[in-house]
Amino acid sequence: MIEFFLYAVLFALAGTYAYAGWQTAPWVPTRKHHVDRAMRLADVKSGTVFADLGCGDGRLVHEAARKGATAHGYEIAIVPLLLAVWRNRRVPNARIHFRSLWNAELRNVDVVYLFLMPKAAHRIKAKLEQELKSGAVVITYVWPMEGWTAEEEDALHGELKLYKYRIDVRGYGVGRGE
Repeated sequence: MIEFFLYAVLFALAGTYAYAGWQTAPWVPTRKHHVDRAMRLADVKSGTVFADLGCGDGRLVHEAARKGATAHGYEIAIVPLLLAVWRNRRVPNARIHFRSLWNAELRNVDVVYLFLMPKAAHRIKAKLEQELKSGAVVITYVWPMEGWTAEEEDALHGELKLYKYRIDVRGYGVGRGE
């Protein structure tokens, strides 16, 4: 009976990890200097409302909250989720949500961070355009958002790229300004 329970738990853990990876992107922990680059590019500071869609172990949520932002992380894979909850347990302005990024509430968010495979990123574009306020920033890691023009790119020699987009709901498109 205990073996059955252990197998069921392992299957559930592996299942949520596989499902999250298949739906959006596999969990790949972001290295510290890439976290710092993302925070700098997004200009995260006190008063910022930050959301990491698919937050993994919560390291970007932790760093944004440490900078004074109200930080939200959304994750459905159990192991990374538990790591994110543990990492942010003593950070009062960090919240980890066991919720799909498709159900994240984004209406008051100033900065969204994404590490998604191109197919998932393409699917989330409409949600971002509909829910984010004008002037909100979207930071993507590794892959650009197809059809959007980056306001800025951060690419250190030999490093993975970060792309910064600004939402403009006045009809000018994303990242194109006035």
